[in-house]
Amino acid sequence: MTSEELRDHCLAFLGSEEEFPFGPETSVFKVAGKIFALSRLAGTPVRVSLKCDPTLAEQLRGAHPAVLPGYHLNKRHWNTVIVDGSLPDTMIADLVEDSYDLVVSKLPRARRRALAWRGDA
Repeated sequence: MTSEELRDHCLAFLGSEEEFPFGPETSVFKVAGKIFALSRLAGTPVRVSLKCDPTLAEQLRGAHPAVLPGYHLNKRHWNTVIVDGSLPDTMIADLVEDSYDLVVSKLPRARRRALAWRGDA
């Protein structure tokens, strides 16, 4: 997955926006004002920090060297994924989607409905 593909995937979710509150080098992807992904897209290799269920976060770190505790984030709830080709693109895409879903699931019901979130179906 290239940095452009990662960016496009993060922005593909309804209501997602890209902001730069930490400077022009760090893309911050939000939904309803809440962060679900952070990345220095110009980095080599690209790394993306994603929200994750704490139990799953530990399992992923134990199973994949490219999944690390969240860099400068709450390590219980965030993982940093190194996009170096060692993980399938589909897995990275799923982790991004899971992060988005975790954030949206905590929004008020009306906001979730406005986003047509499938978790309320």
